[in-house]
Amino acid sequence: MTPGPEALAATMDAIGRRARAAATPIADATPAAKRLALGAAATVLRGRMAELLAANALDMEACRAASLSAAMADRSRLDEARVEAIAQGLEAVAALPDPVGALDASWTRPNGLEIRRVRAPIGVVAIVYEARPNVTADAGAICLKAGSVAILRGGSESFESSRVIVGCMHAGLRASGLPVDAIQLVPTRDRAAVGRLLAMSGLVDVVVPRGGKSLIARVMEEARVPVLAHLDGICHTYVHRAADAGMARRIVLNAKMRRTTVCGATETLLVDRDVALTHLPPILHDLFRAGCEIRGDEVVQRMDPRVIPATEEDWRTEYLDAILSVRVVDGLDAAIEHVNRHGSHHTDAIVTEDDAAAEAFCRRVDSAIVLRNASTQFADGGEFGFGAEIGIATGRLPPRGPIGPEQLTTWKYLVLGDGQTRP
Repeated sequence: MTPGPEALAATMDAIGRRARAAATPIADATPAAKRLALGAAATVLRGRMAELLAANALDMEACRAASLSAAMADRSRLDEARVEAIAQGLEAVAALPDPVGALDASWTRPNGLEIRRVRAPIGVVAIVYEARPNVTADAGAICLKAGSVAILRGGSESFESSRVIVGCMHAGLRASGLPVDAIQLVPTRDRAAVGRLLAMSGLVDVVVPRGGKSLIARVMEEARVPVLAHLDGICHTYVHRAADAGMARRIVLNAKMRRTTVCGATETLLVDRDVALTHLPPILHDLFRAGCEIRGDEVVQRMDPRVIPATEEDWRTEYLDAILSVRVVDGLDAAIEHVNRHGSHHTDAIVTEDDAAAEAFCRRVDSAIVLRNASTQFADGGEFGFGAEIGIATGRLPPRGPIGPEQLTTWKYLVLGDGQTRP
C-alpha cells in the first residue's frame, strides 16, 4: 500500500533524523568495529542465502510483470555465485585501510605552525539507484568504511532483495555495537520518496545517483544538496593502426560481451582505416558468433551483410545490451575527436603498440578512466582495488572515476601551534 503524501513525508524525515543522529558515532567508529561489522554482515549474508534467493525470485517476477528486457532484468538477478561475490565484496571493503583520519599531506610554515590535511567523513550520503541489488551492499559498505551514514533508495526491480541485504548489514552493525541507523533502506517503492530525499537539506550531505538518463536528470534537476553524478557509460574501444590484431580481437570481445549490462561495457568500436581490412573481420566474426548485433558505418556494412546501418543516434547511445556500433576512422586524431564529442566521459580504451599514440590518447581523451591495451570492463572499483564502488563519477570535479571508501571522504585541516598569534 502506497503511503499518502503526509505519511511519506513523515517517514522520510524520520529516516533523515535517524541518519543524522547516527552520523557522529559512525564518524567516531574504530577501524576494528567497522571491520567487524562488515565481516559479520558477509557471514550472515551467506547464512541467509536461501532467503535472499527467494526474495530475488519475487523481484524477478516483478521484472517480468513490468516487461523489462532480458538484459535489464539480468541486472537484478541473483544466483549463488553472485551472492557469494556480494559477500566477498563486503570482506574486501572490510580489509581495506581505513581512510578516516589518514594523512594526505603536511607542512610547516615559517612561523612554526604545522598544517596537516587529513581525511574526514562526509556525514550522511543518500544513494539513489536502479536494479542491481549488489549496489545495496556495496554502497552501504563503502559509506560505513568511509565513516558516513547511508540512506539507500534502490529500484523497485530489486526491492525485496535489498531488504534482505540490508537486514544482513544490520546484523553486522549490531554485532559490532554500531547503530543500525547507519544503513537505512527507504521502505517504499513510491517514486515520490526520491523527491523528498532530494530535498532533505540539513539532513543529507550529498546524493549519489546511479542509473539511467531519466534518473540522473531528475536528481540533477531536483536535488537541493550536492550531487556526485554517475552519468551513462558510452564507452569506446579504439583499435589503432599499430594494434596487435590478436590482442585487439580478445579485448573487443571481452569489452562488449563479458557482461553487456554494466556501465563499463564498450558501446562503440573505432578502428583505424589502415587496419580495418585486416583487424576488423575477425572481430566481427567473434561478435556475431557471441550473439552481438552490429550497427556500422558504410565501410563496416560492406564487410558483412549482417551489419545494420548505424544512425547518428547510435554513436551516443548506451545500449546496455548485446549491440555494438562500429565506425572506421582516419587515424588517432579522428578517434579522439569522436570519443570526446560522443562519449560520456566515463571509460575509453586504446589498443596499440605505439607508445606515442597511447600517450596522446590517454592525455587528450577527457574521460574519468582511460585504458591502454585492456578491456573497458575493468572500469570497476573492485578491479581498482577499492573493494567495491558506490559509482563512477564522470564529472570534472573530484572525486572522479570509481568512488570507493577513500574517494567518499572529504578533507579537514589540522593546524598545530605552540602559542602563535597573527600579527
